[in-house]
Amino acid sequence: MTFVYTTIKCFTFVPTNIVCVIMKIEEVIKSNVIMDDAKKAILSIMYTQNVINDKFLELLKPFDLSGEQYNVLRILRGQKGNPANMCIIQERMLAKNSNTTRLIDKLLLKEFVTREVCPENRRKIEVAITSKGLNVLAELDPKVNEHEQLFASNLSQVELQQLNSLLEKYRTITL
Repeated sequence: MTFVYTTIKCFTFVPTNIVCVIMKIEEVIKSNVIMDDAKKAILSIMYTQNVINDKFLELLKPFDLSGEQYNVLRILRGQKGNPANMCIIQERMLAKNSNTTRLIDKLLLKEFVTREVCPENRRKIEVAITSKGLNVLAELDPKVNEHEQLFASNLSQVELQQLNSLLEKYRTITL
């Protein structure tokens, strides 16, 4: 079984053997206005990010996790058993404007993390992932990998490398 996407009114994933339908951004937003390539690029990136995020949130929904909460758990797992303070978590977040304190509070209620005052510096809060949090990540790992592979399946390895390179270049703004 292969996963192929079609875009009609909204983006849906349907397991079929049908070839995917690729729509230009003008068709997606139903615009007849002529756009320059810079505008098309920005709109395509924004739309694609929403498509990827919507599918990712679908994946997280049964686990009662937001994308930001998942990101915090991944950061804490990367600490390999060592706690992280709030600054470290905030620095590593994909969404830099996330309310880290609120995210940690929600993860505490789910018993996915612990939070303690740092013994050396009482102004610092240390957060660690619990075994329950690690178990949720272990269950999510294959699903997240499948999600990543689904989106990558239309591109060759060379195209994926080019895409990464172009996106890195694109987000580097020189003032």
